[in-house]
Amino acid sequence: MEQTFGKLIRQARKDKGYSQRELAAILGVDFTYLSKLENDRADYAPKEDVIRALARNLDLNEEELIFLAGRLPQQYEALLKQNPKEMQALFRRMQENPDWLKQSFEA
Repeated sequence: MEQTFGKLIRQARKDKGYSQRELAAILGVDFTYLSKLENDRADYAPKEDVIRALARNLDLNEEELIFLAGRLPQQYEALLKQNPKEMQALFRRMQENPDWLKQSFEA
């Protein structure tokens, strides 16, 4: 089964023993919004500060959670803007050849 942002945070919340209402209050968001996030039905990806708060409160890796949410950490945005052609080529190569990407991290 594919790991999604919603499935990961739901399981982590349950593992920590929080109800949706409790965690939502800690995060300062409405519990219905948290429910939408957990069910991968939010209209848009949460802001980075919400993702980081989720990660901190659920003991999850912040950057991994940001990527899983479909966002790019702010620290990498400048890299994209400074090298748009190279980044486009990199993403295209990763999409066309996932094995190349896996091999890159095994070395």
